Formats: sequence, C-alpha cells, structure tokens
Amino acid sequence: MKVLLFGATGMVGQGVLRECLLDRRVTSVIAVVRAPLGFTHPKLRAVVHGDFSDFSSLEEEFADVDACFYCLGVSSVGLREEEYRRITYDYTLAAARALPPNPELTFVYVSGEGTDSTESGRSMWARVKGRTENALLAMDFHAYMFRPGFIQALHGATSRTRLYRAMYVVAGPLYPLLRRLIPRHVTTTENLGRAMLAVAGRAGSGERVLGSPEINKAASEAWPQV
Repeated sequence: MKVLLFGATGMVGQGVLRECLLDRRVTSVIAVVRAPLGFTHPKLRAVVHGDFSDFSSLEEEFADVDACFYCLGVSSVGLREEEYRRITYDYTLAAARALPPNPELTFVYVSGEGTDSTESGRSMWARVKGRTENALLAMDFHAYMFRPGFIQALHGATSRTRLYRAMYVVAGPLYPLLRRLIPRHVTTTENLGRAMLAVAGRAGSGERVLGSPEINKAASEAWPQV
C-alpha cells in the first residue's frame, strides 16, 4: 500500500506516520509538509510544498497512491470563520481534488467529536468540519470521517499548538481514569493510525463516520505490523 499523508508534523499525524512506517503492508509513505521533517526512513518521502490551496504541481506524486490520510488541522480558537474555513475546508478539498480519479482509493479525514453534519448549528468549527465531511463523502473515492474525542498522545507524539500541549500535559496522566469513566470518548494516536490502515484495507465497507469507539474497534482489527 502506498500512503499519502498530510499533517505529518502534528500530534495525530506523527502517530499515524509511525504506524504506517511500522506496518509491513505499507510500502511507501509520501508526507506533504511545509518544512523538512528532520528525519528519514526507507519508506518515507517528504515533499515540501508551500501552497496548500493548490496541489496541481504534485499530481504526479499523487498518481498511484492507494490511500490518503488527511491529519492536517488547526484550532479554531482566535480564528475568524473565513480563516478557519480556508484551512479546514479549502485546503482539504484542494488535496482531495488533486488525487487521481480512482474509485478504489481510500481517503480518511480527521474531523472531531461534535462535528455538525447539518452545517446549521451554532458552533462555527463544527459547521465547517461538517461541510468538509459532506463534501468528501460526496466524492468518488472511499471516504471515512474520523471523529475522535480526547486523544492520548503516545510514543513521543506532541501537538504543535501551545494550548493543546499545555492541555495534554495536564490531562495526559488522567487518561487511564478517562478511559474508565468515559471510554466512548477517548482514543490514542496509535489507535488512530492503526484504524486508518484497517479501513484502508477494507475499502468500501463498514461505517463511513467513526467516533472513538469505532476507531478503537477498527484499530484492534488492524493488520499485524510484523
């Protein structure tokens, strides 16, 4: 499997990249980034690209990918709706539209718990995420929407957002308690990566919108890494 990955420097993307590099059935990973990753791997090719609203120059790079894992995202805190929509909706759809026509391709989008599929609620971020999900689900590939709640960062994965880093420093040690008290709302970076690989392996079947319980279940069914 050849995987195209967006958001490899973020907390979720770091976890997903790790699982892809570990999985024996993933032959290569193309990571589209704004700056070099700072490490190399035999399976990994980092493609530095500046304009995330236009990927037309990378269409040859995308030509024969089997799956696209879109983990790029930004907090809505402090952002106007127009700016948040540009990063969340416009960038995502630009990436999806640059992919080759292939009804067998799998596209996994990391959304969030509370996303508004009706696009009509009061929460700005939830409306924009809902609009993004709906557009992807209408495209000609196997689209899966991941809506995690609280995510435990494993294996050194860290958020680039200062607010989130501080939150995870405080909440991280509470994860075992959260897992017992609200198991339907928690997952891990490892499970997100493994679940993406699982749904890519069964492209076209199963639920298209997965919350934390479905993500964790899919992760338990992922291919063995070795």
